[in-house]
Amino acid sequence: MRRRKRQLNEANLPLMEHLKALRKVLVISAYAIAIGSIIGWLFSDQVFAYIARPVTVLEKVTFITTTPLEPMLVKLKVSVVSGVVLSLPILMWQIWGFILPALKQNERKYLYIIVPSSVLLFLGGAALCFFVVLPLGIKFLLFVGGGAIQSTPFLTKTSYLSFLLAFLLTFGLIFQLPIVLLILVRIGLLSPQTLAKKRRWALLTMVILAVIVSPTPDLVTQLLMAGPMYLLYEVSIWLGYLIARKREKDLAL
Repeated sequence: MRRRKRQLNEANLPLMEHLKALRKVLVISAYAIAIGSIIGWLFSDQVFAYIARPVTVLEKVTFITTTPLEPMLVKLKVSVVSGVVLSLPILMWQIWGFILPALKQNERKYLYIIVPSSVLLFLGGAALCFFVVLPLGIKFLLFVGGGAIQSTPFLTKTSYLSFLLAFLLTFGLIFQLPIVLLILVRIGLLSPQTLAKKRRWALLTMVILAVIVSPTPDLVTQLLMAGPMYLLYEVSIWLGYLIARKREKDLAL
């Protein structure tokens, strides 16, 4: 009986270690976001004025306030979002360090490559969305069918901010594709040869995914989402060959 109890305790030990690691990740991430949000609060008005430009540059489109609490809630949301952006390197370090625990022991150096690449890809996807895709999507959604019935578009700051965050987050996460694929190649679950053979299926999957997750129903936005995804897929294949060769050399030693 004692032996069985000891075996159960030993089996639960890895789970407890993972829970402790997860708690550490959440605490550090919360502190980082809180500090970033305090800084973001100081510049929240300027930040919203900038991120609202895709709407403010349009003619006959006006922001309105529908509740007394809305301006304060928008300011708080913008502050938190700014805090997340400012703390993004710390958040990525914590997330990837938790997802890839093996790197903490003998391959921790790869975090110094994964984390900056992940941050740059996330910001690159968000930038593509904000400067290229979002203006097209906003125009399509606000003015499609406008010729049938004359109307003046009105937007609340809350609805626009929610729409914008969904857009940016979708593109930012999609641009993490090369990191995920290259990690799978590195640990041996995928090979660049397999990725190359599945190009057609990958392209079809990306088009379907773009149709599903795209915040707007227009074809242009969906193509602007699927196109970069496939380009990143091709880049992942060529980088995968380099990583696979290095993995073979490491195994041969």
